[in-house]
Amino acid sequence: MSETALRDLNAIPGSEKKNESSSKGSITKPLAGNANENQEECQKKATAALGALSINGAEVANTGVEVGIAEVEYIESENLNDLEDVDTSLKTLVTGLESKDWVLLCEALNNVRRFSIFHKEAMLDMLGDVISLVVRSLKNPRSAVCKTAIMTSADIFNAYNDLVVDSLDPLLLQLLLKSSQDKRFVCEAAERALVAMTTWVSPPLLLPKLQPYLKNKNPRVRAKASMCFCRSVPRLGVEGIKAYGIDKFIQTAASQLSDQLPESREAARILLLELQTVYEKFNDLTPASVSEHPEPSSWENFCQSKLSPLSAQAVLRVTNISREGLIMGS
Repeated sequence: MSETALRDLNAIPGSEKKNESSSKGSITKPLAGNANENQEECQKKATAALGALSINGAEVANTGVEVGIAEVEYIESENLNDLEDVDTSLKTLVTGLESKDWVLLCEALNNVRRFSIFHKEAMLDMLGDVISLVVRSLKNPRSAVCKTAIMTSADIFNAYNDLVVDSLDPLLLQLLLKSSQDKRFVCEAAERALVAMTTWVSPPLLLPKLQPYLKNKNPRVRAKASMCFCRSVPRLGVEGIKAYGIDKFIQTAASQLSDQLPESREAARILLLELQTVYEKFNDLTPASVSEHPEPSSWENFCQSKLSPLSAQAVLRVTNISREGLIMGS
């Protein structure tokens, strides 16, 4: 019986033996496959993170994952080249911005940037429609399109300044949302666009747009709006702040001191110090007026007259501590 068994075993074809041995080692194969998949996934994420402003190649369809057999690169504004054919590019601009092909869409956004930099007068009549389509691209789930649209927004602010105000509300909302998300490279681009906005849009026009977002339910949106508000107010200058109403700014900043996020609180602290300096400048009384109205001239009394006791206490604590720190540091 044993000899028969041996003969039967030897008679097993080599392919079956190979299958048997491979089944025993199959536990290692999925691991190797997973490693390759992980490597491919990292490469896919790296490709998606590069985004697209100048794109060569064709997209590979892959549900839920941004993959392109393409060279993708974000081009800074100063490195953009002029349009080769201005008239043709202008005629096809809206069609490109409405395209569902992300490669064509990014190229159209790229052209919007070129128009903003080199031919801003040519796009002026269609600026509102262009901004609406840029806003739509900001909502695009593909990160490459989204970041390209963000960079486009910054160039539009730089070129058109106050002319964007009529179309600003939806654009501002999307930039605040994008600057509040977790994707770092999108978030950083959105923050730069918001800085461009506060740099190039006049404070009297921008501040009323920002005001509602200081009370937004999303704490991150509130924080980004507070930072924009803090950057924009000093651009009014002493006379501008006085005309707008320094008491309104103090009340707004005071409400942000108790906000959930430290970014909001820090923006409020910086703004209050700026307002204190401005108040002391335009309330620099002459000796005659000091003798007539000594009390109302002090920052402390002014805050107490415009704020609730708790808010006034919080504002004075912040400004006094900061001033003491500056004096000790000097």
